[in-house]
Amino acid sequence: MRFPPLVRATFLARPNRFRAEIMVEGVRAAAHVASPGRMTELLLPGRTVWVTPAAAPHRVTDYDLKLVEHDGVLVSVDSRLPNALFAEALAAGRILADSGYTTVESEVVLGGSRLDFCLSGASGICWVECKSVNLVEDGLALFPDAPTVRGRKHLLELIAAVGAGQRALAAFIIQRDDVAAFAPHAEADPDFAAALHEAQHHGVDIIAWTCRVNLHEIVLDRQVPLCLGAMPKGET
Repeated sequence: MRFPPLVRATFLARPNRFRAEIMVEGVRAAAHVASPGRMTELLLPGRTVWVTPAAAPHRVTDYDLKLVEHDGVLVSVDSRLPNALFAEALAAGRILADSGYTTVESEVVLGGSRLDFCLSGASGICWVECKSVNLVEDGLALFPDAPTVRGRKHLLELIAAVGAGQRALAAFIIQRDDVAAFAPHAEADPDFAAALHEAQHHGVDIIAWTCRVNLHEIVLDRQVPLCLGAMPKGET
């Protein structure tokens, strides 16, 4: 996936979840942050970020925040990208290559949730939920970085789909490349971590992929091992 032309900027502050204050060529401006994650380890004052100008006249921010430079690594912080990256890899045969799915629907209702994809074909039906990951500690990618009731609900819907005889897949798209493995972030959200263990126990497929990121494009790069560990205490 190609990026539009990027502009270098300096991060100043994040007054709310979806707004960043930045400095562009000596001028203070606002950028939209398309991610609900906290990203406190990434969005530090003085850090170099990369943004794209916003052309829409109704916008209250002048830019969209796209990338953050973190210890020499470019990290994508746009949580809207994983769905498109997954769809791109699916079409190229890099994911679920031999599954026989010929129809891809996006944003499909399942139970009480709207999941990212419903795939269908000779192999039956597969429900897919993609999650954006950009927190990495000592080479271990972690999700989430803040409690996510919605994320846990999505996992429960996937479990129900498997129980109904369908296939389900939770895909964690890590928007950086300095990663050796993936794990649920039990410290940030023990309920989500427990639900992910439960999902694996009930037959939900779980995958994690890194991304290769530069100033021109972002693409899925490689699948990494899962470190799900033991079931959290109190769970069965």
